[in-house]
Amino acid sequence: MTSRSLTRTVFVVAAAGALAVAPAAAPSESGHAAAKRITAAGVGKVKLGKTFQELRTAGLIGRLRPGCELSGPNTRFARLKSPLSGTVDFTQTSPRKVTRVTVRGGAKARGVGIGATVAQIKAAFPKAKVDHSTEELFGITLVKIPKSGGGRIQFAVDVDTAKTSLIAVPGIGFCE
Repeated sequence: MTSRSLTRTVFVVAAAGALAVAPAAAPSESGHAAAKRITAAGVGKVKLGKTFQELRTAGLIGRLRPGCELSGPNTRFARLKSPLSGTVDFTQTSPRKVTRVTVRGGAKARGVGIGATVAQIKAAFPKAKVDHSTEELFGITLVKIPKSGGGRIQFAVDVDTAKTSLIAVPGIGFCE
């Protein structure tokens, strides 16, 4: 065997070995990020009470934007960055602190995420309270998880599809 063919053989064997070991060594790098956990304290690293600057520096949220006018004159929010989808509401005064986290995707509470049914929510949270009062006006059923039942979390279940469309900590805000 010549030195050139020996080099090629070594390279091919090394490349094949690296490919065989790579999936076993790094299963979390398959392109699918694991869903973040929703708890009464917040979503993933986005926690209630953290400041806008802390979250922005950590790369968890986008820029600060004007919020719903019905909530007051100085209301602000920011969008969550990938892998989360949703928004973060902040206090009206400086330093701006997180008051609510609303998720449209990328996170689960006790294995229950966007697309879950009321039955699945009640299975994961036995103390869940179902509120049908918003069905006619907003087209959603609210499922509230009390503090004693796993945290202050609220699910919005679409009336037409019977699937969860929003999850918020501590509760869903209505602007329109």
